[in-house]
Amino acid sequence: MENKISLSSSKKNIFKETPMYIGVSVVLLILLFLSIGFAVTIGSVDISIKEVYSIIINKIFNLNQNKSLSNGAIHDVVWLIRLPRIVLAIAVGIGLSVVGIVMQAIVKNPLADPYILGVSSGASLGATLAIMLGVGSVFGGNYIGIAGFIGAFLVSILVLIISNIGGRANSVKLLLAGMALSSVCSAFSSFIVYISDDAQGVQKITFWLMGSLAGAKWEQIVFILPSILLGAIFFATQSRILNLMLLGDEVAVTLGTDLHKYRHLYLIITSFMIGLLVYSSGMIGFVGLIVPHIVRMIFGTDHKKLIPVASILGAIFLIWADVLSRSIIKGTEIPIGILISIIGSPCFVWMMIRKTYGFGGKS
Repeated sequence: MENKISLSSSKKNIFKETPMYIGVSVVLLILLFLSIGFAVTIGSVDISIKEVYSIIINKIFNLNQNKSLSNGAIHDVVWLIRLPRIVLAIAVGIGLSVVGIVMQAIVKNPLADPYILGVSSGASLGATLAIMLGVGSVFGGNYIGIAGFIGAFLVSILVLIISNIGGRANSVKLLLAGMALSSVCSAFSSFIVYISDDAQGVQKITFWLMGSLAGAKWEQIVFILPSILLGAIFFATQSRILNLMLLGDEVAVTLGTDLHKYRHLYLIITSFMIGLLVYSSGMIGFVGLIVPHIVRMIFGTDHKKLIPVASILGAIFLIWADVLSRSIIKGTEIPIGILISIIGSPCFVWMMIRKTYGFGGKS
């Protein structure tokens, strides 16, 4: 009996060993590159694999030997529509997964997601003001996304300010402040929609809140992707502090670390990251909740392993979610937020039933 227990225990912890972790990471990286290579060939317009890669190679290496590869309808579909969507999906997948992990550590709550502290409601209010009242129209064609970014970032800063009133902020005060501001922003958004007569604007808000990668443009991506990668790299270097956050402020203080300043810094950086993602893709939920839990079930709660693997898995997940959203129904696109919720909800319920890990290091 004792042998069986020890055997099952070793099986349970085998993925926590460094060689296995490195092996799985390499496999996921290979899957990521294969996903990029295959996803760019899929779409409503039938284009041969040879044509797809000829266009990409011609563009990357600036060959310009074949005029049909450097302009025209096929070139635009591959280079201006499909590839930017895939790159943006990678950025969104990495960003949401990493921010989800960090938020769960900051508020010490396994049910936290990137939008837990009212960020989604702030972004929604910003977008509603932009669509219904034209606020931010001076920013040009991307003014809705920019207004969403500003709304998300301002709400995050307000959460920090309110949670520090009457004493230093902690995970409970941050959650309460986030919930309060979320309710206020949602109420204002609903009020604006209620008094408005613009049915088209309401439809536009609804579609934006469902999330989409259809607006991906290289001009945005060259700023968004490096910013998200830098944020992910930064948090990968903060694994010790994030591990301490799961143990609580009292334990951290006894170990010589004051989490107060780190919590503020992390919230500002995550708010900036989420603001960028909201600006580029609207509201895409569930990724920052489900991906960290999948990785935690396999590798445990050590953020040193959790963040890199979750980043790669999140990127792969978003690539294929986007492929499905634009290919399930021919001639139309399902908002990616709806598709992820349909897939994510049952998966998350199944994980809760089969849960074999403990958030915060207790199993």
